[in-house]
Amino acid sequence: MTDTAIPSHARAVIVGGGVIGCSVAYHLTKLGWTDVVLLERRQLTCGTTWHAAGLIAQLRATQNMTRLAKYSQELYGTLEAETGVATGFKRVGSITVALTDERMEELRRQLSMARAFGVEVDEISPEEIGKRYAHLNLDGVVGGVWLPKDGQGDPANIAHALAKGARNRGAKVIEGVTVTGIDREDGRVTGVRTDKGDITADTVVNCGGMWGREIGLMAGVDVPLQACEHFYIVTEAIEGLTQLPVLRVPDECAYYKEDAGKMLLGAFEPNAKPWAVDGIPADFCFDQLPEDFDHFEPILENAVGRVPMLAEAGIHTFFNGPESFTPDDRYLMGEAPTLRGFYVAAGFNSVGIQSAGGAGMALAQWMEDGEPPFDLWDVDIRRMQPFQNTKHYLVERAREALGLLYADHFPYRQFETARGLRRSPLHAQMQAAGAVFGETTGWERANWFAKEGQEREYRYSWGRQNWFDNAAEEHRAVREDVGLFDMSSFGKLRVEGADAEAVLQRLCGNDVAVEPGRIVYTQWLNGKGGIEADVTVTRLASDSFLVVTPAATPQRDIAWVKRQMPEEARCAVLDVTPMEAVMVVMGPRARDVLQPLTTADLSNDAFPFGTMQEIEFGMARIRAHRVTYVGELGWELYASAEMAGYVYERLMQAGAIRHCGLHVLDSCRIEKAFRHYGHDITDEDHVLEAGLGFAVKTDKQPSKFGDFLGRDAVLRKRQEGVSRRMIQFKLNDPGPLLYHNEPILRGGEIVGHLTSGNYGHHLGAAVGLGYVPCAAPGETGADMLADAYEIEVAGARVAATASLRPLYDPKSERVRG
Repeated sequence: MTDTAIPSHARAVIVGGGVIGCSVAYHLTKLGWTDVVLLERRQLTCGTTWHAAGLIAQLRATQNMTRLAKYSQELYGTLEAETGVATGFKRVGSITVALTDERMEELRRQLSMARAFGVEVDEISPEEIGKRYAHLNLDGVVGGVWLPKDGQGDPANIAHALAKGARNRGAKVIEGVTVTGIDREDGRVTGVRTDKGDITADTVVNCGGMWGREIGLMAGVDVPLQACEHFYIVTEAIEGLTQLPVLRVPDECAYYKEDAGKMLLGAFEPNAKPWAVDGIPADFCFDQLPEDFDHFEPILENAVGRVPMLAEAGIHTFFNGPESFTPDDRYLMGEAPTLRGFYVAAGFNSVGIQSAGGAGMALAQWMEDGEPPFDLWDVDIRRMQPFQNTKHYLVERAREALGLLYADHFPYRQFETARGLRRSPLHAQMQAAGAVFGETTGWERANWFAKEGQEREYRYSWGRQNWFDNAAEEHRAVREDVGLFDMSSFGKLRVEGADAEAVLQRLCGNDVAVEPGRIVYTQWLNGKGGIEADVTVTRLASDSFLVVTPAATPQRDIAWVKRQMPEEARCAVLDVTPMEAVMVVMGPRARDVLQPLTTADLSNDAFPFGTMQEIEFGMARIRAHRVTYVGELGWELYASAEMAGYVYERLMQAGAIRHCGLHVLDSCRIEKAFRHYGHDITDEDHVLEAGLGFAVKTDKQPSKFGDFLGRDAVLRKRQEGVSRRMIQFKLNDPGPLLYHNEPILRGGEIVGHLTSGNYGHHLGAAVGLGYVPCAAPGETGADMLADAYEIEVAGARVAATASLRPLYDPKSERVRG
């Protein structure tokens, strides 16, 4: 059943009638939005949803993604009773098996993470696997994990149930309508144009699936995704075959699902096939793509060996259908940073069915409140960069992205495709010094430095990787001597104008009404006291400020400034990231190295911590910022791009300076308990519970635009007391390694998980940060630390030392030395 009349106006127009669009409509109407219109170009589910495998798992890579997946399961279990449409959802459980020790280590770490996230899971031996899945050939099987509440469902019927639920609450679901344009004015969406008439709208939601990129371009919004061919086979009916758990064998790129007495075998092969590079056919509707048996044959050969009954079963269907993939294998959701009122939920990387319920709920709440209901940075569209929407980039990255779903998810794993685009002015110099590069938002960044004769590539492992000793030496240089980091990828935003100070005072929790040359560490807070940005603000002049932010967040931060800035403000924000190189010189000998190279006095009295000066550096004029993210004496040197090479050469002529990479920047910062935005602190984390209250000045004078955002939330929390605290942990055993998401145990009970982890080469063991809830309201920090703590690493509990103060240089004497 479909509505037919095109209204002239709607509060929300949803473009796309797959399971995601239907879920958004369903959840908007649950929030009371009755003026909702869903437009589908052909028929509901006719793009990707109809041919999805329908695997519905609970566990995802982060706590909130797991939260959304669990919500999806719970929703699908109730939809039939609500709507009368059978969803086919059933909890059959799932087994993932490991064929290597490395994969088993990954599964054990996932098992520990699942416990921290409240997901029921057990490690099972090969013998136990055989009992649960008798058809499996156990040759080479090392072990596995069992998730009893995982399930499967009918993707098309789930979508139709959601659509019916939305329609029952007043939404219009209209098929056979093609959107031909998106109208916008003054930075806000105003409606859609269709082949059946135009609709003005307060909000528009792009749920276009593999058409999402093209719909985005209609609105001037980048939605980077690319369709790839996805293959599976369905056998003829197999006599005596009864219900089986979902089976995943990632080391063979395969998954198996029993359905109605038949077996479905699907794959995420390492070298994917991008599809419709020149555009999706206009008449695409419930279509299949041409068979490519040669491409699928290696998967099938392994599968016949792994599940021998497939050798005797005839193939009923060889299916090839398109699914959309994003550059980082995480879907795209949220309000577009460049167009108010234009929302996106697309690019679900083959997890659309298990994600749809939760994603629709979260996006609907986002639209209702004007902000995410909880931390969704993993999938926030603001993480994407404009260049990632170029067709050449998308096609190159898509070849790799599909296969990574079942690849080993090693720590520090780097993408191999679509590389080399964004380079520091010092890229060639870093390369000559032995840099091994990683990639963040397209930036090629020196992660570690190889020695002469050492191979310049990663050898991945869950244990100590081939660069561990290199990092230890770099770390030692920063702590005992002097190191040089190329941090040109820092996001650099200029905030300019007569009202620049007033705008920043409204945004910043700290007081930035300071003299030119002062550097202020601050957070930008939302109304709940959560952290929207973690930045330094340097006052350059009375009407000019420099905001320095992580490499991954300039798009997000610019959008935040523009959306919080009053229309009457005489202020502008500009991304100047590529205009300057940043050379970070850190370590106890930093002053000794730099002083002979400049006429400026670098003594404590003349150049105190937290200040900036423009200095002569040989023939160049540069800015020197005395701040640190590693916990040592040092300066960040900002040089215009054309002078960066000269400044670097001067530094190299000064004597022995150790080149250091981003891995050591992280290992040093975690020893000092410096927070990492996106891991340790997010828009969901209250600034006081993050231990950053020292950077919040509730008594500062309001700006002409009012008190700073989040002030009331900070005052309330100070009065009520915190409900949890960020604590630093150091393992008492120097052997195990920490990455993130490892469970925290207090008194033998899981109470949280690590938000970040690395090896503390100076402290002599792995170090992590994580939130621990207070046992009771008002519990003191001392009482919290009085208990015994452990961290669970791959299923094993390891005793840990807990501290509320940095375990390294707690008084910051070295920083101010």
